[in-house]
This record gives sequence, C-alpha cells and structure tokens, in this order.
Amino acid sequence: MQLAIWLIERPRWFKRTVLIVNDIVMLTFALWAAYSLRLSELYVPDSLDKMLLMAVAPVIGIVVFYMRGLYKLVTRFIGPEGTTRIYVAVIIATVLWALVVLMSGVKVHPRSVIVIYGLIAAGLIRLSRQWAASALLKAAPQHKPVSFDERKRVIIYGAGTIGIQLLRALNETGKYKAVAFIDSNPSLAGQVVHGVKVLRPEKIGKTIAEENVKEVLLATPSALRGERRIAIRALEAYPVVVKTLPALEEIASGHVEVSDLRLIEVEDLLGRDPVIPNLELLTANVRGKVVMITGAGGSIGSELTRQLLRLGPQTLVLFELSEVALYEISMEIEEVQRRLRMRAEADAPAATTVVEVLGSVLDRKLVSRTIQELGVQVIYHAAAYKHVPIVEANPFAGLQNNTFGTLAVAEAAKELGVDRFVLVSTDKAVRPTNIMGASKRLAEQILQALAQERGTTTIFTMVRFGNVLDSSGSVVRRFRNQIKAGGPVTVTHPEIIRYFMSIPEAAQLVIQAGTMATGGEVFVLEMGTPVKIDDLARTMVRLSGLEVRDESHPDGDIAIEYVGLRRGEKLYEELLIGENTTGTSHPRIFKNSEPILPFEDLATALERLEDAMHRMDETELQELLRATVEGYVPSTTGHAVSPKGEWQPVSRTLH
Repeated sequence: MQLAIWLIERPRWFKRTVLIVNDIVMLTFALWAAYSLRLSELYVPDSLDKMLLMAVAPVIGIVVFYMRGLYKLVTRFIGPEGTTRIYVAVIIATVLWALVVLMSGVKVHPRSVIVIYGLIAAGLIRLSRQWAASALLKAAPQHKPVSFDERKRVIIYGAGTIGIQLLRALNETGKYKAVAFIDSNPSLAGQVVHGVKVLRPEKIGKTIAEENVKEVLLATPSALRGERRIAIRALEAYPVVVKTLPALEEIASGHVEVSDLRLIEVEDLLGRDPVIPNLELLTANVRGKVVMITGAGGSIGSELTRQLLRLGPQTLVLFELSEVALYEISMEIEEVQRRLRMRAEADAPAATTVVEVLGSVLDRKLVSRTIQELGVQVIYHAAAYKHVPIVEANPFAGLQNNTFGTLAVAEAAKELGVDRFVLVSTDKAVRPTNIMGASKRLAEQILQALAQERGTTTIFTMVRFGNVLDSSGSVVRRFRNQIKAGGPVTVTHPEIIRYFMSIPEAAQLVIQAGTMATGGEVFVLEMGTPVKIDDLARTMVRLSGLEVRDESHPDGDIAIEYVGLRRGEKLYEELLIGENTTGTSHPRIFKNSEPILPFEDLATALERLEDAMHRMDETELQELLRATVEGYVPSTTGHAVSPKGEWQPVSRTLH
C-alpha cells in the first residue's frame, strides 16, 4: 500500500519508466514461456542469432507501445478503450517481430511460437496493468472511477477525428459517459461511431433533456469560427456547460486529452476567421531593418512587438514609458527568442537585436538620439492614453501625450530621414465627442500635414480601427472580473454598440496597411459586425455557467446594472469622416481620403493649444479643439454627430 501511494506521487516520467521496465520484463518472459510451452522444456537459446531475436522482441514491443500511446494512458483509469489499445499494440508488435524473424533467415522451430508469444504477451501486459490499477485505486480511493450511473453525461459536438480522439480520452478517465455525437454532416447522421450514435444538430435539445446531459464538448477546432459561433449560440438556450478544444496547433502533445478542454470564452464568439496575410506586405518594411515601436509595452504595442520579431528585423527598439511594462515585454521577447533559436533552420534570418529604451515620447532629445544612434528606419507609433473617461478628466495630459507626443516623434522622424512612420489610431478620432478622440484626430492631422510638406522623404500614414478584445481596461476584461466577483455587471446603456477585433489580427493588419502607404493616407480596418454591449454582458454571464438575474429570472446569479453614458461617450462609433473610401489589395484594409489642414495653419493651432494647456485654460482648449478638429462636439449624450451637425445614431460597416 505504501509503495502504491509512493508511486502515485511520483512525476509522470518516472511512472512511464516503471511501465517500460515492466513491459520489457513481461515481453521477454512471454517469449521465453512460448518457447518453453511449445517445446515442453525450459528453453535455452542454442545460438547467438536466436538470443538476438529474443532481445529484439521487447524492443519492438516498447516502440510500438509508445507509438500507440500506451504510455499516455492513466493506469488507474485504463478502461475498456485502454484494454483494446493494449491488444492492438501487442498484435502489431507480434507481427513485426514475426517479419523480423522471417527476414533474418534464422530457423525458429516451430513457427507456432509466434502465435503463443502474442497470446501470452497480451495476457501479461493486460494483467500487469489491471493489477497495478487495482493496487493504485486502493491506495487512492478518492480517485477510483465513478459508477456507471454517476458518470458525467456529455455530448460531443463533432464526430470527426478530433471528436473520436476526445471520446477515447473521456473513456480512459472513467468519469464521463458520451451519450451522443452531434454533427452537421448528413452522411454521418444515424451512424454509430465507437459505440456512440451520431445525431443531427436539431436533435440536441431533445437529447439534452432525455439523457440529462450536463456538458457539451465542442470537438471542432478546425471549423471556421463562424460555424463554431453558430453552434455556441445555439447551445446558449440549454442548461449545459459548454467547453471547447483549442486549435490543433495549440495542443501541446498533438493528441487530444481531457485536460485540453476549456470553457468557452467571449473571444470564441466575437473573434473571426483570419484572412491569410500577405507575406510580402508583412516583411517588406521589417525584414533586415531597424524598427522602433513606441508604447511597446501596451496592448497593441506589445502585440506589434511579438509579430514584428518573427518577421526578422535587424534591430527591434522597444520605446516605453512604463518600467514595469517594458520589463514584462522584454522578458517575454527574450523567451520567444530563446525558442526561436532552438528551432532555427538553416535559412532562418539572423537573430534580431532587441534594444529597450525607457522614456517618454515627449522627450525630444531622447527620441532623436535613439533614432539617430540606432539608425531607425521604420516607426510604429502606438504610445497613447486611450481610456476615454480618464483622458476626459485629465485633458491636458491626454493632449500632451497623444497629440504633442506624436508631433515630437513625427518631427524627429522627418528630420532624421526615417523611411516610414505608422500611427496606430482609433475610430474615436472620427467626429469625436471626447478629448481622447480629438487628441488622436489631431495626431492624424499632424501626419497628414507633414506628409504634404515639400522635401518630406518620410512616408507618414495612420491606421484607424475600433476596440480590441481583452486589451487593458477593455469592457471584456471588466465584465470578466465583475462576474468573478459575483456581480453586478455594469453596462453604461442598454443600446450601446461597439466594434471588436482581436489584438493579434489588429496588429497584423496594421503592419500590412503600413506597407501599402505612399504618404498621408488614412487606412481603416474592416471591423466586422457591431456588437451590442448589453448582449455581450449577458452572453459572458451565461458562458460562465451562470444566469442573469432580472425581472423574468429573479432567482438568477448575476445582475446587470445600467449606469449611464459617461462624459464624451457615444452610443455608436464611426470609422470614416468622409465617404471617399476605396478598397486595397487586402479585403479587410480600406483607404480613406480626408480633408488635410496645411501644416502652417495646423502649427498655429497647435501653438495656441499648447499655450492654453500651459495656462491650464480648459475653456479655451475646448474652443480651439472645436475650431481645429472637424466634427468635434463635446458631449455627455450617446449619439454620434452627422456631417451636417445633426444628432443621430450612426452604424456603418465597411463593405
């Protein structure tokens, strides 16, 4: 008993070693016993060749057992599926050994020894596993398999290869009972796969009710995200927990295990299938070049850093104000580089030099020295204050960082001949109703004006998009924390709508759009379908296995409270100022032509803004912003302003 407990506590590699040693002994004994039984005497090999053939048998067996996944099985919960796998592996090993015997030319008399060997080996391997399982379960009774009636009843959504792998993994634990497969493939409907019937999706509600199903497991990692989203939405109506498998490339072992399952997250619903990137657009302004990212530790800046590193720049300059953020992204990049070195191929680009610069984009001397000394060729400017309420409450700091910080870096780039400058902008810059949006629109205007100046060799461009999923301070992250705390979940307005995009997709599109630029363009990313934030909150509650508490469900778990629109917040966001939008070579990147204020006029406005900021005169600041930023109307209501100045809801999607 003590030995069994000691074994349970050993690491996995130790347990596998014990199993391998056991199997070597069992296979060797099985072959010796087969000879002895057939010859009716204790067998002793009479030649070196026969001794070698006996030694080869367990080697073949161990290799086959490993390839067939026998050493991934949990011995305590081996189950009927594991037993079948053992028998199949022994048969394969026996056949392979027989082929070796035949090819060796050594006379093994009689040949029936091969059959006897296979039978004894199968019995010994199975019995040794069964004995070990019994001993281990007695030592750890809390882990013993539940009875048939107590097993968790589940449905597997997807009857393909991954679904079958998941079924095997579930059976090996002894804790789950798959009552059905659900699959939309009509050719599979009504069939039985590994003892489990395949049903059409419309049968799922009836099956959940009749079979008392507790969980539905999505086993369709290769399906298009849209198909998965439809399945998840359909399952929201039923009182079940929905779990899913990650993408196949994210499964570490390459073989599905129960531990790979995770709860559905909101990203599974809001994200979308990526468009295959244009490799030429990704690498043209990165590979072999010196690239600087400002705000490198932020949500977008850090993702740009990750993606740019993989594109093979000569030097990657991480410019960041926050010491903590700079440290975290530096440590992450160091680990990524270590992994890249481990699997580097002969034609892989030379290792990228990473330089960390701690400082503010407002420090013109530091910015200029960094660009000059490192020979920066491309700048991705992601440094910005982005939280609307905070910037609204701190207008001077917001404008200083977002507008004048952009001016400082852009002028340094122009003076020092940087090849390309890409501004990460926002949909809030379109007819802004808040300081943050106005500050970003001013930053766009600065780049547009600089791009038009004579003698400018730097290509200035900007990429505008909406909200990204799970960025710092995002509504998704806030809702998740509120649900974890037991609620309530706070929504500003029941009708508020936003666009969402994943951070990796946004960063990838920013890189590609930046390459398309010729100077002064505003690129706009296609954001997909707008999302009603109230629906998002309710969905996140349900995905957590909880119920929204409202008038129709007074006994629910989590309440939703409407707290009112904050100052400067819109009900609807826009992406375009004018209607002069054209497509590009990428289906999700559009180019927009917008009015440009000459740099001389803009410089005068900026000087007056800076003076008002120096005097901390917010009234004059607001007046100057109205005069300089097209469509800027400070608002405490939740509507966008139309080009004619009328208040109206706006919901525009690019096509």
